[in-house]
Amino acid sequence: MSILSEKKVLIGVTAGIAAYKAAFLVRAFIKKGAEVKVVMTEAAKDFVTPLTLSTLSKNPVHSTFYEKESENELWNNHVELGLWADYMVIAPATANTLSKMAHGKSDNLLLATYLSAKCPIYFAPAMDLDMYKHPSTSDTFDKLKSFGNVMIPATSGELASGLVGKGRMAEPEDIVSFLEKDVLDKLPLQGKKVVVTAGPTYESIDPVRFIGNHSTGRMGIEIANHAANLGAEVILVLGPSSLHHFNDRVEVKRVTNAASMFEVVKEVYEDVDVAIASAAVADYKPKNCSDQKIKKKEGDMFIELERTTDILKWMGDNKSQQYLVGFALETQNEIENAKGKLKRKNLNLIVLNSLNDKGAGFKGKTNKVTLINHKDEVKAFSLKSKADVAKDIFNEILSNEN
Repeated sequence: MSILSEKKVLIGVTAGIAAYKAAFLVRAFIKKGAEVKVVMTEAAKDFVTPLTLSTLSKNPVHSTFYEKESENELWNNHVELGLWADYMVIAPATANTLSKMAHGKSDNLLLATYLSAKCPIYFAPAMDLDMYKHPSTSDTFDKLKSFGNVMIPATSGELASGLVGKGRMAEPEDIVSFLEKDVLDKLPLQGKKVVVTAGPTYESIDPVRFIGNHSTGRMGIEIANHAANLGAEVILVLGPSSLHHFNDRVEVKRVTNAASMFEVVKEVYEDVDVAIASAAVADYKPKNCSDQKIKKKEGDMFIELERTTDILKWMGDNKSQQYLVGFALETQNEIENAKGKLKRKNLNLIVLNSLNDKGAGFKGKTNKVTLINHKDEVKAFSLKSKADVAKDIFNEILSNEN
């Protein structure tokens, strides 16, 4: 899964010969899992057709402020387009359009959209080598960069004029790679290492039966995926789970029981910056596990249980630089019990679930949590998707990590 997966990318196409590459650029972003829309100048349609770009993007392509062919002359809302995008990429960006961008001119839909956009803006210049080197063009580049726009430098090669030199638009795949790297480099957890435990543990009674619980691991998986989206290197220590929607940047280590989960945690814990223990680890396991299936007999059967290793307690006792997050699933005296666990386990933050809240807890796709940090600050959240809960957790971590 790319960092661009499920992101909204708005591509602006201007009137340069490199406009034909816009079709390949649309495809490249879609392959990364992005949703793509295209806005183009009227003159750009002389180089590539809106039909081609709309077919590839599966979205309408706009080039005018209103649809002239429509009986009602429908308005194309440049404000909505600008606010829709997570990223705007202008490629190719001609000298004419770049100059207008630098001076706030708004004589076409693309420029109006650019001025309305709140997202990061990237531009990939495409022009002849003398135009590229001209002092006025250099001033334009500098001015746009001073606005916070990001320039994707042109490359050297054969140009439309027949000359060879710098001014050739970067190739579509390189533009996408540039954007991915730039986004990653600016993420708040770039260079950080995160370990997440998730899912249940199964403690064997015999080769067939086990002690377990109803955890699916979904909450921990969403936490791991969001950590990766924030730029972190992520290790997900996952108990038995049928779920498999993982970010490409998440390294998944599958385990079965509490002992195997503890071994993996011990291996990686020393080097991590953030540790989030969301796994529903069994507190007890059978003292003796039968090598053969236990046959049914008359009367009752009793299984002697012993404590498993308290993984979270070990993490708290061995904490150095780690920001440690634990979970508490309670049914009564929720806040009081969660605060007690926060202190006993030496946590920085605890995520409280209550089984009294409809839609919270195991199995579902939603959760309702209360966050309590080491300063005893309590923040209660409404019911929301587990993906959004993961965002709330990391917002709290990032606001208190230092």
